[in-house]
Amino acid sequence: MSEQKKHICILGGGFGGLYTALRLSQLPWENEERPEITLIDKNDRFLFSPLLYELITDELKTWEIAPPFEEVLGDTGVKFHQACVTKIDVDSQEVQLDDETSVAYDRLVVALGADTPLDIVPGAKEHGIPFRSLQDAYRLEERLRELEQSNQENIRVAIAGGGYIGVEIACKLADRLGNRGKVRIIELGDMILRTSTEYNRKAAIEALESRQVWIDEETRVESVSADTVTLAYKNQSDTIPVDVVMWTVGISCSSVVKSLPLLQNKTGQLIVTPTLQAEGREDIFALGDVAESHDQSGQLLPNSAQSAFQQSDYCAWNIWASLTGRPLLPLRYQQLGEILSLGKNNATVTSMGVKVSGYPAYLMRRLVYLGRMPSANHRLTVGMNWITSPVVELLN
Repeated sequence: MSEQKKHICILGGGFGGLYTALRLSQLPWENEERPEITLIDKNDRFLFSPLLYELITDELKTWEIAPPFEEVLGDTGVKFHQACVTKIDVDSQEVQLDDETSVAYDRLVVALGADTPLDIVPGAKEHGIPFRSLQDAYRLEERLRELEQSNQENIRVAIAGGGYIGVEIACKLADRLGNRGKVRIIELGDMILRTSTEYNRKAAIEALESRQVWIDEETRVESVSADTVTLAYKNQSDTIPVDVVMWTVGISCSSVVKSLPLLQNKTGQLIVTPTLQAEGREDIFALGDVAESHDQSGQLLPNSAQSAFQQSDYCAWNIWASLTGRPLLPLRYQQLGEILSLGKNNATVTSMGVKVSGYPAYLMRRLVYLGRMPSANHRLTVGMNWITSPVVELLN
């Protein structure tokens, strides 16, 4: 009687989870070694999140940045199961789902991502809009349409956080709203994009200034209401009217992850070894926003799509190695550069000694992200659409 196949269960279909699944399906398994691979996600679509901003300005459509998992995984042999994870039992090696099913595993990949915490200040949970998912983008779109169809002269937007998400969404909103838009970034620190390169930070400031986006530095959001935001600056509070509050500050892991009997940091991220295994558990791997990950040299990886791309290669390899008796490889993180979207047809890129901004950077950004999309068929379909759309628009 043949030995029962091993089962790899991957929780979360973001960059970390999906790309680990795709890489696992490509590795050279012997027929008798090839495991079953199941990807579980609460949504039916993968989201290429770096391009989520383009939905605001209608530069891209949902189908281009969010292909269905069934389509992406079509000929890979990876099974997709749409459900929410309700519990992970690490002792019995079993995952429980909200559709009353359970999945046993031999290797578990925790890639559930993280949420934007909205309970930091009063009113943010009720009135703040995060920007991590398609649902967030749709909620913002609905609110913007409502305001654009109204008779009010100005549309006032406050963005909590002057990091990458805050700056990129500020530029897109300013372009969409035009002269009606009054966009403001509220940053607790003394500068925006603190971890960015000097070149990209300068390009971002120029883009924001040209769009008349106001930047409040060393300013804290005290509270949010339906139509106001209260700010604190140098021990003084000021309440200003606002129509939209975007909340881009912080990360928080799900209660399912926080309840695991595994080593975690203060935000609930799982602390993993350079081989991406949970401390003390060789059968559990974690990557992406849900993990605090250091590479072989001790470098802390940023919570970014670039990190998840690189982690997924190592995660897949190390799972394969652990099941086939090969040595595991510690992660060696490579900083490949930084790309920021700075409005319509505008971006900034620093990579491998190259520094580019404006429309050339916008084209480079598109090409880089096209190359990183999850399947050859989707890359081809999207690429052809990007090539032909301008021609169709000219003819019309």
